[in-house]
Amino acid sequence: MVVGDVTTGTELLIIGAGPGGYVAAIRAGQLDLDVTLVEKEAYGGTCLNHGCIPSKALISATDVAHDAGEAEAMGIYADPAVDLAGMVSWKDDIVDQLTGGVEKLCKANGVNLVEGRAEFAGENKVRVAHGGEGQGSETIEFEHAIVATGSRPMAIPNFEFDGEHIISSREALALDAVPESLVVVGAGYIGMELSTVFAKLGTDVTVVEMLDSALPAYENDVARVVKSRAEELGIDFYFGEGASEWEESGDGITVRTENEEGEVSEFGAEKALVAVGREPVTDTLNLDAVGLATDEGGFLDTDDRARTDVESVFAVGDVAGEPMLAHKGMKEGEVAAEVVAGEPSALDYQSVPAAVFTDPEIGTVGMTESEAEEAGFSTVVGEMPMQASGRALTLGESDGFVRVVADDDAGFVLGAQIVAPEASEMIAEFGLAIEMGATLEDIAATIHTHPTLGEAVMEAVENARGKAIHTLNR
Repeated sequence: MVVGDVTTGTELLIIGAGPGGYVAAIRAGQLDLDVTLVEKEAYGGTCLNHGCIPSKALISATDVAHDAGEAEAMGIYADPAVDLAGMVSWKDDIVDQLTGGVEKLCKANGVNLVEGRAEFAGENKVRVAHGGEGQGSETIEFEHAIVATGSRPMAIPNFEFDGEHIISSREALALDAVPESLVVVGAGYIGMELSTVFAKLGTDVTVVEMLDSALPAYENDVARVVKSRAEELGIDFYFGEGASEWEESGDGITVRTENEEGEVSEFGAEKALVAVGREPVTDTLNLDAVGLATDEGGFLDTDDRARTDVESVFAVGDVAGEPMLAHKGMKEGEVAAEVVAGEPSALDYQSVPAAVFTDPEIGTVGMTESEAEEAGFSTVVGEMPMQASGRALTLGESDGFVRVVADDDAGFVLGAQIVAPEASEMIAEFGLAIEMGATLEDIAATIHTHPTLGEAVMEAVENARGKAIHTLNR
């Protein structure tokens, strides 16, 4: 049946059902708004379908296989065999469960779900092209709209994604066989996470990075722990090398790189994974029609209520600028929905945590020591090496540390950096401390369960106070 053009209306139209979009839709439904959520591909967006959840599923699975094969010190001898297709199928089941849950939650909160690609067609309307031949399109008029179209992997010149030789993180998470060798272009968090996954699966991994270090967004001593562990896994690093071109070579490819002096190097591999970052998806929205323009990076400018320059249009998630983190988009989605509903809601970015799921993990929140000093604080810093953590030793994962940065006068926690197993979980305690205005004394006075990794948080805080028990005080 061919569906012709029809016109419908809604109080709140949301474009994109990723973490920012579906959270906004659910919260708006809870606030009794008439909500329509348009999604062109799959509920859950990149995070649930091609990003956070799939990558963490494969990281967990490869950790099981790798750890079992490396547990001789614990008296365990095993030679695990990995069926990557089976691993990917398990991952897909998790994704299906979560995306199905998103759809059910939206419906349960009264959200009208529409499948198709939306673009603005005027000041207060969008045109939605439904997928599939003969499915037609419809026009939806809205009182308010939220743009939540997310981001996509960024390509580089001469390395267009073909899904075979040159792949993005999306294809890397759906391979049905472990590549024998892989060149990873980019040593940021995506490149480092996936390099670790494939190295643990037995792939010969080479990382080429234009900058002079891995994980350039993090402090040197944090990144150094992760790079050192990656090298122990057999990953080779080449810094100051920009990928310039590639060609098929035998059963694989040859990737050429060039340094600042113009010297060319060649790296052979079965595939190349380009992981140099992500870019916002705003070029498909016909923003001119609603009176909006992006900055040079393609982002929409927003205020602390997620409003764009057009009063009736909001933007949340990756399209609203860095950091491109799902939990940041979720909070923006909540705020946008609440503002549309007339509530006095606003964004507060002082304690947005970040996590990198490398080996070991990285967790950060708030300011580093140098950032705090630049902001005018007199700082005090405390650290706890994981080598002094009984729980870390029992896990066989004692690389890294917990560091807390606080105001030396009042003791307020200003930031923290953790590189350790389960850093992504431990960082939440520091995020709560910053949000609540907690002091070092507050955390130190909180009894932490023994033996846990969380004790390292308490010990780092005690170190900052000069009262550490299990390490030497500064």
